[in-house]
Amino acid sequence: MTLWTAVLVASIVCVALKTVGYLVPPRWLEAPRPARIADLLTVALLAALVAVQTLGEGQAIVVDARIPAVLVAAGLLLLRAPFLVVVIAAAVVAALLRLWGLAA
Repeated sequence: MTLWTAVLVASIVCVALKTVGYLVPPRWLEAPRPARIADLLTVALLAALVAVQTLGEGQAIVVDARIPAVLVAAGLLLLRAPFLVVVIAAAVVAALLRLWGLAA
């Protein structure tokens, strides 16, 4: 299977899933259990994205300045700091660690 074949198959599957989503009766999705699952699935996917982008580089797991930056961002979010402050603080932490040679 070539890369283009995989991309085409994945595209067709995505369109099919979206179409099936439109065919599901609304009362099924408004029930408490599917709504709860959808909420939890969103959080789980976001957490997985953060983990992959923080620790992943190609096929390897990398520990560098991104980890302390994410920890600082999480701490500031827990303190309910404005989002712009969180982003700037995380960027400053990563930049300083790289400048001082403490992280790659």
